[in-house]
Amino acid sequence: MKQQVEIEFKNLLTAEEFKHIKQVFHVQDSQFIYQENHYFDTPGFSLKEKEAALRIRVKNDTYTLTLKQSMTQGVLETHERLTKEEALSLLNGTSVITGEMASVLQTMGIPLEQLQHFGTLTTRRAELPYEGGILVLDHSQYLQTDDYEIEYETNDAVRGKQVFEQLLSSLNIPIRPTMNKIKRLYIKKYGVEKRT
Repeated sequence: MKQQVEIEFKNLLTAEEFKHIKQVFHVQDSQFIYQENHYFDTPGFSLKEKEAALRIRVKNDTYTLTLKQSMTQGVLETHERLTKEEALSLLNGTSVITGEMASVLQTMGIPLEQLQHFGTLTTRRAELPYEGGILVLDHSQYLQTDDYEIEYETNDAVRGKQVFEQLLSSLNIPIRPTMNKIKRLYIKKYGVEKRT
């Protein structure tokens, strides 16, 4: 099990803005990596109530279970590698989470036996170094929806915000309030954001 604090800034894009950014940064279609995010919660959305999210990410034939927990500055991510068999049994509901991740979830008061897969979001992602951080371009698809997003991952929240906002300004892209992907999936699936 591995933990890290993620500090990132994000902004939704139009398809035209996404295409423009690809041109500005000379990003080729071949640079985009395909990944699947399979999200879990209880029927009562216990994780969401705790401002947390749980997913299995499938990328390059690897399977990673990740718990994201909101912090004052950034998000604490806890990662645990899974075998393909472990991932598939969690996705089809024939097993429950075990090991260190189970202990973390139980400490949070999450009933493991109630966790269920509620949605999948696929993303084509390109990453490139930018101003001491990582610039991320995402084209995501879920529930007959295409969305486009730019993210900037950094270790310095103050400088990162300045760098990101200057970049958007230089590209003539307005700052848009942007929820994380799991919240966008929730809203699309349920029509309204579930209470937190």
